[in-house]
Amino acid sequence: MESKVKDPSLAQKGELSIEWAESRMPVLMRIREEFAAKKPLKGIRLGASLHVTKETGVLMRTLLLGGAEVALCASNPLSTQDDVAASLASDGVKVYAWRRQTADEYYSCIKKVIESRPTVTIDDGADLTASIHEANPDFIKDVLGGTEETTTGVIRLRALAESGKLRYPIISVNDAYTKYLFDNRYGTGQSTLDGILRSTSVLLAGKTIVVAGYGWCGRGIAMRARGMGAQVVVTEVDPVRALEALMDGFRVMPMDEAAEIGDIFVTATGDINVIRKQHMLKMKNGAILGNAGHFNVEISLPDLESISIRKRTVRNNVDEYSLTDGRRLYLLSEGRLVNLAAAEGHPSEVMMMSFANQALCVEYIVAHGKELEKTVHKVPAEIDRKVARLAVESLGARIDQLTDEQSKYLKSWESGTV
Repeated sequence: MESKVKDPSLAQKGELSIEWAESRMPVLMRIREEFAAKKPLKGIRLGASLHVTKETGVLMRTLLLGGAEVALCASNPLSTQDDVAASLASDGVKVYAWRRQTADEYYSCIKKVIESRPTVTIDDGADLTASIHEANPDFIKDVLGGTEETTTGVIRLRALAESGKLRYPIISVNDAYTKYLFDNRYGTGQSTLDGILRSTSVLLAGKTIVVAGYGWCGRGIAMRARGMGAQVVVTEVDPVRALEALMDGFRVMPMDEAAEIGDIFVTATGDINVIRKQHMLKMKNGAILGNAGHFNVEISLPDLESISIRKRTVRNNVDEYSLTDGRRLYLLSEGRLVNLAAAEGHPSEVMMMSFANQALCVEYIVAHGKELEKTVHKVPAEIDRKVARLAVESLGARIDQLTDEQSKYLKSWESGTV
């Protein structure tokens, strides 16, 4: 099957973008050297559904050099960087991705990846894994296992496992310490504000920014927004996370109350209809709505349409909705991931850790997939530690080592108060 990308002539531009990312992803480049020498993925057909960005390009090249055959589709209709897609297609990856896909095109590309008969899957949001499970059972029998990149996808796959319907083992890359403590917090925090600023060019200082959800992504957004001078309000349904937000210095209140005072709203919950009609009707004229969750369901688009008398695009990635009372609300990136649809996604430096975990977990599945239970697994601790060690080294830092005496002490129970 030939690749299907928007414009193959963009390959050279994409090559430069990937080279730029490679220069800032030393951990993944170290793993690439290992893969190129050992070829641990020889004979493996790898099917991936990921945001087709320059950082993903670095990962795909690493997997190719490890010996894999790779088929790639997008994990969001708006997140593909067309130059990167063209470059990867010229590298020999089977690419089925372009920016601004319709829903039908999006799922047809997932189907193309499934038709490549992958033996290992890499997913971001679980659309590929779910589609494989819904396809002909013959497509599953050769799958050794898969990985999942994001919180939303892990939630879906754990639900699939709990229902007893998960047909092959999944490693939750999202749950690696070297993923969620950095990618979710620092990556999402910076890239979400990047997407908002590229779309709107507004001043954040002095604005009231409402962050829905105080998981690791929400924490990062709130932290970075405060650093830009914004007054941050957090909405939550979990009392523990609400308490954390309060003790981190943020105001906490229900969305019904926050709707009246917010200038900019960002959802990061992984749930549906977090901002809906009852909230929109209370918002200020000119309020801006953006989403940092994986799917475009956190801001109720049907509700926004139902209370509007006119819609027009006023800037790239900014749609203006005029309400019957004359107020205007502004939706960013059609309610999709604002950091990827309106910007370039996470910085390369943080994605190197997430994708290092992906590469090493694929290697682990190839070696151990047949032994794993058909459920959602954590990243093996030795992989997480290896990525952390390489990342620390790449930043030019060093750490202490336990002495033999200290190691023995930590494993003993006899020593107490002296």
